[in-house]
Amino acid sequence: MIRTVLTGATGRMGATLSRLVREAPDLELAGATARGQAAQLAALGVPAGDDLGRVLDAARAQVVIDFTSAEASVVHARQCAERGVALVIGSTGFSPEARAEVARSAASIPVVLAPNTSVGVNVVIRMAAELARVLGDGYDVEVLEAHHRMKKDAPSGTALKLAEVLASALGRGQEDLTFSRHGQIGARPKKEIGVQTLRGGDVVGEHTVFFYGEGERIELTHRATSRDQFGLGALRAARWVTGRTPGLYDMADVLGFPRTP
Repeated sequence: MIRTVLTGATGRMGATLSRLVREAPDLELAGATARGQAAQLAALGVPAGDDLGRVLDAARAQVVIDFTSAEASVVHARQCAERGVALVIGSTGFSPEARAEVARSAASIPVVLAPNTSVGVNVVIRMAAELARVLGDGYDVEVLEAHHRMKKDAPSGTALKLAEVLASALGRGQEDLTFSRHGQIGARPKKEIGVQTLRGGDVVGEHTVFFYGEGERIELTHRATSRDQFGLGALRAARWVTGRTPGLYDMADVLGFPRTP
């Protein structure tokens, strides 16, 4: 049994993970954290509180699964590194500086940092890169993402990952990514990769990559209909990362794909 601690355990994703961990035959819920939710945490019947460090000390954890926020995840990575506990991060919205902080923690523990832990989405990311390589510069590339009204960061981490992978496959750089269009913008630059955002309702998550050619259009879409697929992917990552050598990994590593940017 892999002793697992969940951060943000009373939130939407945390509640999903709590259920899935309890259902898994090879995982044990060993501890949980959340802010200002003492009664809900107590009901879990495991070491719990608002400080991950104290929970880790009591829980004898082997791995932490963290879907909180980029800012909180940086702190959690540091606390895990101090105690030698593996970490899976599904938070999004990392600045380059915050990502660098997580990478520093990953020098002493194994960390999976994934903007999206869904197995299906990561297969789509892989397929998008292959399509881009085959189609080449003869197609205009656009990424469209949609999420619920409560999502705080835009574009989504998955959309950014798609854009980065597409740019790499096409030999392009960050300067070719366009995140908004308004007014008299002129003709579309040949190497541009557009990334567009929709927000509304209770959309769990949708991502589409468009390849627009002359006389045809190719669309590659992933639609999430529940949070379970994020949770199941996170559990797969937790099993994989436990006992690994220190380093910063992503879902491509978990799934055995060649690494992408």
